[in-house]
Amino acid sequence: MTENVFAFTTMNMTSSASDSGDDMDDSKGEDEMKPLSIVTDLSPSSPNGPLKMPKSPSKVSSKKRIRAPPGSAKPEERRVLHTHGRRTLYTAGRPPWYNMEGQLTNAFVIGICGGSASGKTTVARKIIEALDVPWVSLVSMDSFYKVLSHEQHEKSIRNEYDFDHPDAFDFDLIVSTIARLKEGKNVNVPVYNFATHAREKAMKTIYGANVVIFEGIMAFVNTELLKLMDIKVFVDTDSDVRLARRLRRDIAERGRDPQGVLKQYMKFVKPSFEHYIEPSMRSADIIVPRGGENDVAINLIVLHVHNQLQARGFKLRSKLAQSTHNGQPMPESLHILEKTPQVNGMHSFIRDRGTSRDEFIFYSKRLMRLLFEFAISMLPYKDVVVELPQSMTYNGKRIAVEKIAGVSILRAGETMEQALCEVCKDVSIGKILIQTNLDTGEPELHYTRLPRDIKDHYIFLLDATVATGAAAMMAIRVLLDHDVPEEKIFLCSLLMAESGVHTVAYAFPKVKIVTTAVDKEMNEDFHILPGLGNFGDRYFGTDFND
Repeated sequence: MTENVFAFTTMNMTSSASDSGDDMDDSKGEDEMKPLSIVTDLSPSSPNGPLKMPKSPSKVSSKKRIRAPPGSAKPEERRVLHTHGRRTLYTAGRPPWYNMEGQLTNAFVIGICGGSASGKTTVARKIIEALDVPWVSLVSMDSFYKVLSHEQHEKSIRNEYDFDHPDAFDFDLIVSTIARLKEGKNVNVPVYNFATHAREKAMKTIYGANVVIFEGIMAFVNTELLKLMDIKVFVDTDSDVRLARRLRRDIAERGRDPQGVLKQYMKFVKPSFEHYIEPSMRSADIIVPRGGENDVAINLIVLHVHNQLQARGFKLRSKLAQSTHNGQPMPESLHILEKTPQVNGMHSFIRDRGTSRDEFIFYSKRLMRLLFEFAISMLPYKDVVVELPQSMTYNGKRIAVEKIAGVSILRAGETMEQALCEVCKDVSIGKILIQTNLDTGEPELHYTRLPRDIKDHYIFLLDATVATGAAAMMAIRVLLDHDVPEEKIFLCSLLMAESGVHTVAYAFPKVKIVTTAVDKEMNEDFHILPGLGNFGDRYFGTDFND
């Protein structure tokens, strides 16, 4: 059970070493090439003083922030995950990357091209540091070298294989990988070993991002790849500097001899730059002379990306709460457990504020089991004939589903896992951590751990209560981005608000919504009314307020 974890302000990185490599698409014509729009060769220190770093969109708000109650933690303190000495790590979740209808907004793709050892990775890292936004994926073109045959591998050992030719790269895989990342979906990126000139067995799993940075020496040569990029940056570095860097890197990091490095450079690297890479500069939107030393150019790029991210941002939960459904009938995808006297009695216990924690847990678990028995009855079934002990036959039913997984939305959804495992044999369990950003009020994705073959499962998505539906929508979007068919998802909850039901059903009409009760209203704090209080606090005993 594996899935990549994101819990910090981090960038997802594939192998970032640069071994040279090209791609050339002979179909590129002048009409496919965009003219240069900005060329910067400004000194970092201008007469007016250094250019100030633009603020991250997460630190700029047009709305006045609500003052916290006296004695409460400051926003930065609420976000502290761990402090060790002078080093503090902060949590950084991914805000919604879709609108109220559940439709995606594409990630912002930055393409960075330049000659071998020109400083592309340094520029990419500086952009990431200056952006100061979570969920940035850095993908290197070096990860996509083709698997060498035995003969080609022997040539590479003798420094006679041309890694700087278009045929050295798997461009079909590159285009499909960047296209999936742009759509917010997960990808498996190869890990290339430059010492053995082969791909490792293990692959790097990357899931979604607000910004995707793709860097490589041939990043601008392929026409289909260019179409996926929102901004194209060419790193222009003097050839002598690039040769010196390449010598130092290949000798120190890759154990190669100087004669072999120079032979490869003169025979393959230099001609490739002149024939393939340098002409692709015409496709660049911004040219960065001196690479990572050019702070002015990097700041211009960062400012542009910030403006784009602000334009694409979503205010989800507040809009969901304000949306009205004007007495619309409940959607057909909603399935409510029959309200028998037994179910009504258990609701009486868990809604009563005077119920002890032990009784609250006991009756909640009973209700959960009934909920899952009800949900399982909606799975596909097939007819079977079984032989009885009396040598007779019985025409029965059996679940026509091979794989079932429960995915809990932490933390309240985790309380439902045991009941699901008691009802459904051999069920797989996954987890998604979604928390509300106390500064923006928006849900944020912090962590995912899902079965590797999640797309082949029927999914019971678990959340104890659903109010606005914002967290449920985000979890469903995660599952869809992992290629789970919408019709295979069952949202299971003990209690839902009407607005949450309509929100989820409108955005994802094929998702089955299964619950034991639906309440009509919510208050300004997005709590269900009449509701049952904070389910997680009551279940785990963390509600210390009077």
